[in-house]
Amino acid sequence: MSTARKRSYQSPLREESARRTRAAIVEAATRLFVEQGFAGTSFDAVASAAGVARPTVVSTFGTKGALLSRVLDEALAGDGEEGLVRDRPWYQPVWQAETAEDTLTAYATVCRIIGARSGGVVEALHRAADSTPELEALWDSWNSMRRGGARRLLDHPPLRSGLRRDRDIEDAADILTMLNDPQLHHTYVTRAGWSAERFEAWLADAMHVLLLERRA
Repeated sequence: MSTARKRSYQSPLREESARRTRAAIVEAATRLFVEQGFAGTSFDAVASAAGVARPTVVSTFGTKGALLSRVLDEALAGDGEEGLVRDRPWYQPVWQAETAEDTLTAYATVCRIIGARSGGVVEALHRAADSTPELEALWDSWNSMRRGGARRLLDHPPLRSGLRRDRDIEDAADILTMLNDPQLHHTYVTRAGWSAERFEAWLADAMHVLLLERRA
């Protein structure tokens, strides 16, 4: 007796429809989390803004915390694709730089790009983390990831060779983690009205002064 196996089949049209639905939900949730905060954003509001039914939001993301996590990921990366932020094309000038100064100047550009997309989302997460255990874990994990990224950058040979001799590598990682916080962009550009150019120049200068050996 033979048993016929069910053939798995996924329609490309169905997959594309699901992708568009996820994108609409994330876009709507991003705006609402930034404008209304985590507690003030409901699944009903997200569904209405995305033009989908509430059960669709729930079945796609499960919890509001998971939705915020996805919003954060896409705000940092700039898209919904898989892969690490440091592998994105717009990040590559950092790895292509041949001097310590150029590495940090390129990294300041990256921080400006990421901050413009994610500063408001990060602020919403930060405000909610104290009262929501799920988000506290996300906040801690994200900050650990940021420091890990800073530490990897400091191992980039052109940068490593130009670091100040009076700082050890962990002190340098702490400083770079402070400076790569997207909330800085939100504070100075979104709230204080700095131009993006002023912010990027200030950030690059701060990184150069605090991290690099002074030239005679």
